[in-house]
Amino acid sequence: MSDLSEQFETAAAEAQQLPSKPDNANMLRLYAFYKQGTVGNVTGKRPGMMDFVGRAKYDAWKELDGTSQDDAMQSYVDLVEELKAG
Repeated sequence: MSDLSEQFETAAAEAQQLPSKPDNANMLRLYAFYKQGTVGNVTGKRPGMMDFVGRAKYDAWKELDGTSQDDAMQSYVDLVEELKAG
């Protein structure tokens, strides 16, 4: 396992233990970086107008289209570190 993969897994565990819940914008960023880092580019259809949360998550992930999985993992790790620092 690469060093980045280990850092990513550690950050994912630490994200669950943050002292306070991040605001919605940072929650969407965490989601998008995580999905891009683990799955790659967005898949499936955009959720309908009434699925506000699903649509916001899809849109956040879609913004990262074309970002490499390694870059997304590093951005996720950096964001978790930033949130831990407060």
